[in-house]
Amino acid sequence: MKKISLIILASLFLTACSGLRTDPPHNLDNACSIKKERKSWYRSMVRAERRWGVPVPVMMASIYQESKFTGTAKTPYQWKFKIIPMGRQSSAYGFAQALDGTWDEYRKETGNTFSRRSSFRNASDFMGWYMHKSYKRNGISKSDVYNQYLAYHEGHSGFRRGTYKRKKWLIKVAKSVQKRAIRYSAQLARCT
Repeated sequence: MKKISLIILASLFLTACSGLRTDPPHNLDNACSIKKERKSWYRSMVRAERRWGVPVPVMMASIYQESKFTGTAKTPYQWKFKIIPMGRQSSAYGFAQALDGTWDEYRKETGNTFSRRSSFRNASDFMGWYMHKSYKRNGISKSDVYNQYLAYHEGHSGFRRGTYKRKKWLIKVAKSVQKRAIRYSAQLARCT
């Protein structure tokens, strides 16, 4: 009886841990590969799409850009005189690179009190929530990955003010995210 209890406990532990992966899938350029390798992640994005109306390829491409699908991603350190660490560039953390304050706002508004930025399920729901707010606040179509990404990066007010217009590098990144979303969408349409 004791042996059976240990086996059941061990299998429950392994099952629970499988949903907590924070390492990236092997082939980030192929949406079908990501879907096959991380089934629970894909289901989380489908769930977020149903809840918030943001297409899976839009979320996938944005998560790729933000963290390369790494759940423990952090912004780089800032350095003074190239030798003295001055802290991180921002509080962005996790798959969605959500800032502390924005994550707190998400948890408060959705009631997801115990959500974690290193949880793919929570991060994809956060991204859907944020892009839904971009639609509500700035009228950005939920399938307009280019402008959704600009609003995600600059914040709703920054997007409204057009702060991205002075950042040619960011416009280039948003175009790259758009191309990746189009590629992911075409791949997902073909895979089983």
